[in-house]
Amino acid sequence: WALVLWFSAIVVLFTWKFIQYRHRSAFVVMGYCVCIAKGAAETLKLNMSLILLPMCRNTVTWLRSTVLGSVVPFDDNINFHKVIAGAIAIGVFIHAVLHLSCDFPRLVDCPEKQFMLSLGSDFHYKKPTYPQILTKTAVVTGIAIVLIMAFSFTLATHMFRRNMVKLPHPLKRMTGFNAFWYSHHLFVLVYI
Repeated sequence: WALVLWFSAIVVLFTWKFIQYRHRSAFVVMGYCVCIAKGAAETLKLNMSLILLPMCRNTVTWLRSTVLGSVVPFDDNINFHKVIAGAIAIGVFIHAVLHLSCDFPRLVDCPEKQFMLSLGSDFHYKKPTYPQILTKTAVVTGIAIVLIMAFSFTLATHMFRRNMVKLPHPLKRMTGFNAFWYSHHLFVLVYI
């Protein structure tokens, strides 16, 4: 039931943001691409706020001893953490791919008059080029976050975590539990 509740929250958030952007001026220029990308981003907000909770051992231990312990499956916390991580990976993929391959090209290719009427004020009435969009702070930090996540997710896989991957000598320290542990601490940068 906990997964059903969590998944229902994701569906509600995605739908809410999708409908919200369906009625914004950005929809005129970017269409359903922006609705889906923003819906995926809204699910990321929930999942990024939840992913740490199952790994807070002291909190989970305390919650087990409360009334909630008889209702909520706290013993399955690591699997729930992994499920949330998978949902984050899917959300990041949808969000990034739609912005980079759909929203931004539509924004750049939009007729000047339509751009100025719909989104001109958001861009100080100067239509950006694709390279200019890619240098915006939100895009640069988004790409950096995706790289940190990809690095951490890769080192969290069973093969790397259990030191089953045989890398050449200088990279040998990139496998094993310590690499997994320290790479996960890079998420401090993601939350900043």
